Amino acid sequence: MAGETSSGTTKEAQTQSISIQPSTLESKFNTVKEAEENAKNQSTTPKIQKVIFLLRDQKDFEKYYEPRVASLGPIHHGKEKYKLGEKYKLVLTSEFVKGSGKDIKDLYKKIEQNINDLRNCFEEEVTKKYDDETLAWLLFVDGCAILQYIYCATKNKFNELNIKTDSVAFAQQDLFLLENQLPYRLLKSLMSLSKMGNELKESIETYIASHDMVPDNQRSKQKAKDKKGESLHSISMEEDPVHLLDRLRTCILGKPKPNFNIIPNKNTDQDWQSYRNVQELKAAGIHLRRSSNSCLSNISFTIQYVFLGYLYLPPIIVDDSTRPKFLNLIAYEMCLDFKNDFGVTSYIAFLDSLIDEPNDVKKLRKARVLHNFLGSDEEVANLFNEIGTDLVPNPETYKDVKVKIQKFYDTKCTTWIAQFFHDHFSSPWTILAFCGVLLGLGLTAAQTYYAIGSSGPGPCDELCKNLTKNLKTGIAK
Repeated sequence: MAGETSSGTTKEAQTQSISIQPSTLESKFNTVKEAEENAKNQSTTPKIQKVIFLLRDQKDFEKYYEPRVASLGPIHHGKEKYKLGEKYKLVLTSEFVKGSGKDIKDLYKKIEQNINDLRNCFEEEVTKKYDDETLAWLLFVDGCAILQYIYCATKNKFNELNIKTDSVAFAQQDLFLLENQLPYRLLKSLMSLSKMGNELKESIETYIASHDMVPDNQRSKQKAKDKKGESLHSISMEEDPVHLLDRLRTCILGKPKPNFNIIPNKNTDQDWQSYRNVQELKAAGIHLRRSSNSCLSNISFTIQYVFLGYLYLPPIIVDDSTRPKFLNLIAYEMCLDFKNDFGVTSYIAFLDSLIDEPNDVKKLRKARVLHNFLGSDEEVANLFNEIGTDLVPNPETYKDVKVKIQKFYDTKCTTWIAQFFHDHFSSPWTILAFCGVLLGLGLTAAQTYYAIGSSGPGPCDELCKNLTKNLKTGIAK
């Protein structure tokens, strides 16, 4: 009986196990179908989200990816270290409400009515712990604060609000962190209700332009071109950005190409085999020049006089804000739901290939391509070498430039001529020495000619005597 019972129990368990397998498999099949449907229905607009896990193990992650003064949005909200920032945000919100000409309840109601659309601007994981009312208030305060902060920054009005200068400076970095972004549609809703709407929008454009890492004199020239319609590097908001970091990216890269391709072209067999730093480029006859256009995508290569190559690079300012800006722009391009051409990533990878050591930075400075406000040239070299580690750029970006440089290298005759000039005419002293040798040879040849052709002294003899006499007099003195 016991054996039968045991056997019966075993058979029953096996039957149950077998019976649940089809439903388990069916659910697995459904997950595959759901994944396919989700991929098809994925929004073209990337959601605000945390930095991708691939970057989260970096040793200085907190320093460059997390806010220093104030949290914006739901990701870092409520942390103890941002208490002072919360006080500043309430002060800025109060000023925004005063300047809007509207009642605070009317402004908040606008956000509350659109809370579902605003929630969908974020990845589900970062908003699931907030109910609609909490999220609406959070976004209302942060949206008002960021608009008023930008307005005060462009009008130099922080002293009137008793906000400390160091807090203002650190908060500038906070505005361009991936995990600290607010939907632009939130800012747009608040601006639409304010009587200062146009001024607020202009202040955003001005603020973004002042943080585009372009030298002031170059920016002035660029604005003149933009007015004439000669350039694509305009930050006028024809299309709404996703958020401020997205607007900064568009500003420094220029308008995106309509049909970018991130898949390598297999028909192009010539790969970039001789990726050299600035010093090796110069030794091969390739000189650096500053591009007239400040878009980071505006890199080109031309050949003049057969053996002289010119690599044109856009000017860039390097300071304390450069690293966090580039790191967060790269993190934004790595977001899985952001379809893009990896423009910033590709630029950093290209620049990193040109910079191996401080002397490379020095030559970029001399060419007025790089403006160093960070410190030593070694610090700049380390910055780009560290940012450029483990990047996966778009192989099609700058491919035409790389192919032209490679062809220039492959032309041995031009390389030899360039190497000769680099070795023997790299400084004014070598040029003077060469001219002295030529002069000496010329005088010797002329003296020989007159010595053979005439019995009397020639004009070169008199010249040589005078030179010798002057030299002896100089030595005696």
